Amino acid sequence: MNYTLLIYEDAAGFDLRSTPDAAARQAYWGSFMAYTKALQDAGVMVGGAGLQPTATATTLRMRNGKRHVQDGPYADTKEQLGGYYVVNVPDLDAALEWAARIPAPPGSVIEVRPNLMHEG
Repeated sequence: MNYTLLIYEDAAGFDLRSTPDAAARQAYWGSFMAYTKALQDAGVMVGGAGLQPTATATTLRMRNGKRHVQDGPYADTKEQLGGYYVVNVPDLDAALEWAARIPAPPGSVIEVRPNLMHEG
């Protein structure tokens, strides 16, 4: 079964991505590269991606068949969706085990959600 592991980071977590402190930046990205490799080595990684900060987002709403486009995120919250992994594991317990290993900064939230299964 496929599960998506959604990584929500606060502003401090996003700041680590591009901090002028090269050692801190390298530690941040290095930990995610090692985690990604562990998923790949275990044969459970389906996909994933890091996301740009919410300031780069564009929100689209459809109203009465018309597009309404707005700069910025859908919701103004403390945590921002920073990236995700899709894993193929036997059950929720296995997905939670992998989610617990995500090297997200303190204050981050990991949401684990089963993917819809389509028949056909």
